[in-house]
Amino acid sequence: MDEGGFRRRATVHDVARAAGVSLATVDRVLNGRPGVSTATSEKVEAAIAHIGFQRDLGASLLARARDLRTVFIIPDGSNEFMASLAGAVEHRQAQALADRMHVEIRRVRALDAGALARHLDGLDPQDCDCAVIVASQDAEVAAAVDAATRRGIVVMTLVSDLPASQRRHFIGIDNMAAGRTAASLMGRFLPQGGKIAVIAGSLHLRDHADRLAGFAEILEGEFPRLALIGPFEGHDEHSETRAGLDTLLRQHPDLAGLYNLGAGNAGLVAALEQSGRAGDIRVIAHELTGPTRQGLASGAIDVVLDQNPDGEIREALAAARLLVLGGSGAVLATPIEIGIFLRDNLR
Repeated sequence: MDEGGFRRRATVHDVARAAGVSLATVDRVLNGRPGVSTATSEKVEAAIAHIGFQRDLGASLLARARDLRTVFIIPDGSNEFMASLAGAVEHRQAQALADRMHVEIRRVRALDAGALARHLDGLDPQDCDCAVIVASQDAEVAAAVDAATRRGIVVMTLVSDLPASQRRHFIGIDNMAAGRTAASLMGRFLPQGGKIAVIAGSLHLRDHADRLAGFAEILEGEFPRLALIGPFEGHDEHSETRAGLDTLLRQHPDLAGLYNLGAGNAGLVAALEQSGRAGDIRVIAHELTGPTRQGLASGAIDVVLDQNPDGEIREALAAARLLVLGGSGAVLATPIEIGIFLRDNLR
């Protein structure tokens, strides 16, 4: 404590003394550099936690010879939510540059694991400090994430996670909770029971697989009178989602509910309206975009579960700064809340 009773801010010298190591060793651990054993690294991390050391990231950035460079690799195509993520990155580019963070957006073909892996493999650690990706659960993507990590690039997953890889951090909603929320709402909409169809973009996406698992868990445990149909994959494309739903409606004229846990909602709304079933079937979808707003306004969609793209990009940039400049410690990000929208509370 100082004379005023305030605790002095811990320094790297304090960390070195507490861990019983040199300043050079502390510097290596903080910056994720090689040459430190696992036991020594754990000793330094424990000392950091014990004395409450917090690195001055602003000073760390000023000491760098170049700006921190982050690349966002986001799927292309007709998925409006992915477009909104890219838009949120663009919105924050100017402020990031003022903070000495250079931010780049690369769009890749949606659900193309090979294209995503090639983009990751092409990243040079001299030009890229951090890569933020929307990952699919494919072995070649996991291998590319691991290879980028070994080259010294911090890799984070956004929206859809890849926990079996060496990615450093995930930013997104709790997708199991989102699926459980959808099922709880559907069960209350349809107390009499009935058939519930599920549309997925792709079950190779961890977020879609988790939403389905959460949805099925609650239906089975709490609403056994609801029978799950599907899922069928619309690959987040409007035309494919519409064609699949057209077929589904013909095969199941008594369909009571529909949960679209992916995108392609313009096709969903068009199929419902063309069939004359809009407003008759209880529908829950994801992400507040143009098509889902239209569906809420018209009554074709009952509820939209939303995640805030701008909030996710803000968290991604903060995490990139901390992970690149702060070394190997864990990131405690603010959870991304799940928004629930009806026609009555559209913002």
